[in-house]
Amino acid sequence: MTTKKYYAVFKGREIGIFTSWAACEEQIKGFSGALYKSFKTREEAEAALGLTDRALLFQVEPKEVNLWKTQNKILPANEFIINSVCVDASCIGNPGEVEYRGMHTATRKIIFHKRPMANGTNNLGEFLAIVHALAYLKNQGSHLPIYSDSETAILWVENKKVRTKLVKRDSNKEIFDLVERGLKWLENNEYTNPILKWNTAYWGEIPADFGRK
Repeated sequence: MTTKKYYAVFKGREIGIFTSWAACEEQIKGFSGALYKSFKTREEAEAALGLTDRALLFQVEPKEVNLWKTQNKILPANEFIINSVCVDASCIGNPGEVEYRGMHTATRKIIFHKRPMANGTNNLGEFLAIVHALAYLKNQGSHLPIYSDSETAILWVENKKVRTKLVKRDSNKEIFDLVERGLKWLENNEYTNPILKWNTAYWGEIPADFGRK
């Protein structure tokens, strides 16, 4: 006996719940960035459509994903790792005051927060956030993956090189000193934590976001 399924379409020609695969397929086939998920009951599908945190729909445990093949890659929408650390930075002005933080993605518990620093850029803050997370996790003996929504910062970490047009001045000495320390840490330390790009289009804003957009 075939088990009945309910298909919730989050992004497609029509958003809603469909009771057959054929009806669901009409909404997603050929639709760029289509997003859907099947459920065993209508109640589950309705609850999922009401979620504001879409990432919770597509979580998997780290053991279910080959982390060594995903470093610095965007995972498919159905391979979100809930047991992870996510980081983000905020810059008020360009340049301007920069702060960053990291949190455990599943619990939303903030594990570190750097107070605002003068005359910096968002990319520098994002870079420092990733390095801070790497150092923190290594100190904890943890291999958890790290999510960032900054492709630039991920590349800087991967290449161990910061390419910023910002000029170093007395006013931003603090942030440049931290960047230098971060680069030295990367040169002198090995790490096993995959650094993954947060898939904002599917999962919404990264949990560590400061909400200032």
